[in-house]
Amino acid sequence: MLKNPLSRAETVVDRSGVAGRIEDLLPKMGRPRQLTVRTLLIGVLLVIADDRACHLTRVHEALVSLSDSDRRRLGVTTGRHLLTYRQVEHTFFVVKLALSKEHPDGSPSVVLQEVVDRLVEASIADCYKDGSRSLAVDWSDHESFSCPPVSDGGKCADPEATWGHRKGGPGKAELFFGYYFSAATMVREEAGARVPELVRRTMLSSCRIDAAAAFCGVLEALPEGGVALGDILVDSGYAHRRAENFALPLRRLGAQLVMDLHPHDRGPRGTYKGAIRSNGSLYCPSTPVVLLGLGPLSRSATKAEVTFHDEQTAELEHYRFSPITAKDDDGFFRVSCPAAGGKVRCPAKPSSMLLSYDRPEVMTAPSDLPACCAQKTITVSPEVNAKTAQKHPYPSAAHRASFSRRTAVERSYSTLKDPASTDTTRGVMGLAAITVLLACAVVVRNMRVTDSFEKRERFDTERRANGLSPKPRRRRRRTIDDLLVTSSRV
Repeated sequence: MLKNPLSRAETVVDRSGVAGRIEDLLPKMGRPRQLTVRTLLIGVLLVIADDRACHLTRVHEALVSLSDSDRRRLGVTTGRHLLTYRQVEHTFFVVKLALSKEHPDGSPSVVLQEVVDRLVEASIADCYKDGSRSLAVDWSDHESFSCPPVSDGGKCADPEATWGHRKGGPGKAELFFGYYFSAATMVREEAGARVPELVRRTMLSSCRIDAAAAFCGVLEALPEGGVALGDILVDSGYAHRRAENFALPLRRLGAQLVMDLHPHDRGPRGTYKGAIRSNGSLYCPSTPVVLLGLGPLSRSATKAEVTFHDEQTAELEHYRFSPITAKDDDGFFRVSCPAAGGKVRCPAKPSSMLLSYDRPEVMTAPSDLPACCAQKTITVSPEVNAKTAQKHPYPSAAHRASFSRRTAVERSYSTLKDPASTDTTRGVMGLAAITVLLACAVVVRNMRVTDSFEKRERFDTERRANGLSPKPRRRRRRTIDDLLVTSSRV
């Protein structure tokens, strides 16, 4: 339960300004509506904040159960007339029509996405808006309440919903009927302080549309709203998209990608001026093949395997071409030869042979020196490794530590899709209707995360004032060994 849910819901709706924006789109003919869009949105937020399934009947119950003064102030009671459920249903229906496209194509309308962005952004307190520029991005499934059509091309109650794929378990995939729900969650900077993991942007789209490319447009609009782009953390589902559909647009706006590369994109992928293109970086032509074949660590890796892997990636770093200039406005930058940069000993660069023997040595330099070996530096064009280039060398320890922040978006989905606290999967159908309910669910979720974060910060501050260290996070994962140790044997 949230503290003061009514006043906080009113504050968010008023800060966003979406109620007036939607009212301007609604028809003005006939008798004026008793229920305003502002009151409708407040009712939806109250239902979700009360951990109840977000049905329109419950929205009506939440509004009529308010105090008499609140009912009159919000227009739930006018004179002797009390708001009816049919009025709630009618207002929600006209709002749905106003936010929908005239010819639905599975993507949200411009005004619908604008309403969602403004509503979600209004749920973030001003003190946290500039807390971090890093975002963890992912998409998940959202099933439709409608039954799927009985045949291909058949009709159903939710025509914009389609069949999509989702993970059904380790190494498994299954079909579902509904939409793809994308979200961007704010995470701490690599060397920054803790920040609340607040959802900054969301989008609902049909499964027939590429979720990564569609959500890229939402992320591109962030700088226009005053939100600067920093690290963008994504999994291989985004990294495997065509560069012009995801990586290049974000990189043009100054974002730095931290990605888990798709297996089809890992390892050597041709050369550029003689340098080997591998895992988003350029490497010396004499780099050992074993090092170029390094992949990411498995989740079950032991400490010894982690140590050995980090040693190998550290050795691979000696052969990598290091950037010596920032990217210009067109995306060009210069990198230096590993030998010229003092990272390896190579006979093609006589000065490097004076380096200490703790550096790797190129035993046989190419007889016909390519441009990358004949020159100390080379210019790299933006199309080189356009899809796979990222902030840290892949799969180094630095990349692994930075990429671990991506789990924040998974935690966002775990709370938004928990039927015990947030249930938006039943009762309404259609992309616009579901999008509005999901946006309200994100607003309530951000409020809860903010309350929890501030409570924890106050607790840690009190412990520091008393000369105590901050209390460590509780370990939620309990193994079989833990259960055997704590259990009593008869």
